[in-house]
Amino acid sequence: MLPLFLLLATLILFSPEMVNFTSGQLDNIMFSCPSESNNTASAEFSRNLDRLLSRKLYDEGGNAIFYSTTQGKDPDKVYGLYLCRGDATSQACQKCIELASFDILHNCSGTKKATLWYSDCLVRYSNAYFFSDLETVPSIYLANVNNFTGPDTFDQFLSQILRGLIVKASSDGFKFAVNETSISNSGYNLYSYVQCIPDLSATDCQNCTNQAASLIFTVAAGKMGARILIPSCSVRFEVLPSTLAPGPSIPGGVGRKKSAITAISISIPAAIVLISISGYILLLKRRHNKAKDEKETIRQEVRLLVQEGGIGEDCSGEFLLGQKQMKSQELPLVPLSLVLEATQHFCKENKLGEGGFGPVYKGTLVDGKKIAVKRLSKASGQGENEFKTEIILVAKLQHKNLVRLLGCCLERGESLLIYEYMPNKSLDFHLFDSSKATELNWKRRLAIIVGIPRGLLYLHEDSRLRIIHRDLKASNVLLDDDMNPKISDFGTARIFGGNQNEANTKRVVGTYGYMAPEYAMEGIFSVKSDVFSFGVLLLEIISGRKNNGFHLSEHGESLISYTWKSWSKGQGLEVMDPILAPSCVGSDVLKCIHIGLLCVQEDPADRPTMSSVAVMLASESMELPIPMQPAFSVGRVLVQPTSKADLFSINDATLSNVSPR
Repeated sequence: MLPLFLLLATLILFSPEMVNFTSGQLDNIMFSCPSESNNTASAEFSRNLDRLLSRKLYDEGGNAIFYSTTQGKDPDKVYGLYLCRGDATSQACQKCIELASFDILHNCSGTKKATLWYSDCLVRYSNAYFFSDLETVPSIYLANVNNFTGPDTFDQFLSQILRGLIVKASSDGFKFAVNETSISNSGYNLYSYVQCIPDLSATDCQNCTNQAASLIFTVAAGKMGARILIPSCSVRFEVLPSTLAPGPSIPGGVGRKKSAITAISISIPAAIVLISISGYILLLKRRHNKAKDEKETIRQEVRLLVQEGGIGEDCSGEFLLGQKQMKSQELPLVPLSLVLEATQHFCKENKLGEGGFGPVYKGTLVDGKKIAVKRLSKASGQGENEFKTEIILVAKLQHKNLVRLLGCCLERGESLLIYEYMPNKSLDFHLFDSSKATELNWKRRLAIIVGIPRGLLYLHEDSRLRIIHRDLKASNVLLDDDMNPKISDFGTARIFGGNQNEANTKRVVGTYGYMAPEYAMEGIFSVKSDVFSFGVLLLEIISGRKNNGFHLSEHGESLISYTWKSWSKGQGLEVMDPILAPSCVGSDVLKCIHIGLLCVQEDPADRPTMSSVAVMLASESMELPIPMQPAFSVGRVLVQPTSKADLFSINDATLSNVSPR
């Protein structure tokens, strides 16, 4: 008789109960939604949970098996996720999520947290952050009561298979691995799979699944099948006749015969409320073959993405941030499944940093190519504007000194930008770290100083659009394999049209210390605003010190004022980073300081254009104009609100630096 599965609801003194089961029951395996007094949800929490459950959390293409999201604000914020079985079809995944939403509303109403297991999915929510955390309680054990009278070496064989699956799953982007193999001289096949929550680290996945596998061998030795369910992972195996073709799970089992199944709950606490479920047989081969075909399709898309700069689809359609329809014929739409696989579901080990837009993750495509993925934070109002700007602008920009945007992803509530990965991170990562600054000798620093104006010149004069970056700083200059500079982060950039030379805004964005005084004080910006920022950056590259927080004397001088005074006294080389002394030519350093001081003059009209800066840097004989005394300080100003909503907003200028990516 083929095995059917049932979860025993209650364990009393660890004595197994026997339960008869027939088909037609609900697809639920276990609810864990404690209703203790300290777990009672507020009315606002319940409303947030309703809103979260009312979302469409799955895509019609069936590409995604995992999704995590939040709803509301603390202290009534809801954290939720679902994870479908790695071999489940899109329809099965969708049905499971819908069933879970129904069960939560009807069976877990009023609770702050719950974990629900089904044959095709796991669904969790909580009032506390639990994403990426390893959780092993409660643990649920389901077993087939039938014994397997196969080879004596079966347990050893099963152990070997599971160990291989654990290693494979922990390194897989979806944290899922499945295997089907024949059992020698038995007439049976072994079907098994291992799965972790995809945002777990590889180490946590291994720890969780090793614990689950150990439990299988503790309580299911010699059985025809068993499954361990843990909040962070699951492990399962089935022994089925080799003549039975694998296929979709069958509610109630083949033949719909009754079967007595033992299921032991080893959760803590030991007593769990009695519930019944429908059973099914794990039949994987057909779905496994389908998954292999889909994976090969993705590999072909990756080759196109890498070789041609596109994958055959445009990033078009309704903009997910509530904006009007936006189309681009030049920016490829990257499948979410590809991004999830590349970043290992945005695992914390791949996180490179976080800014106003949201977190940035490192990813590796199936062919080994590295990418950087900017993920829009749903809590960032500024991020929505940045995303819209960047997706429109950067798709149209192609220059060797600008970071390259490979594509975007607007799928299932995610808003992602996929960039080329810069292995040497950002300029500030090296420049302001005494142990790493030695990697930047004068030759490399000069190449960076020369490369940045080329990128800005392209933005200001040579691209199809006239673009003001507005947030040029060391952390927004990335370095490629050869330490060549690439300007990044165009979320705060503005486009000028026609003969427009400057504009005014009441919403000042950028970073104090790099802002031109007319922009910080009055909201006036132009190409000369970027020139000022470049001048500050140039002086930082030469000195190895930040303008922000620069204090050399009791008067708290800024880097700009200190450089001006030193240069005016004929002592400009005192500004230079001592690390550069063995590798530099003094006259070259002084020329760069001179150009930097020209760029940070107080009156925008006195500052050179980026084309003039490029010429001055390239020329060995050009006589440079004498700079005027620069603006020594850039004050902090509050933005005057233009509406009641603005009364509660803050200036978008920031003192923080985005981590390198």
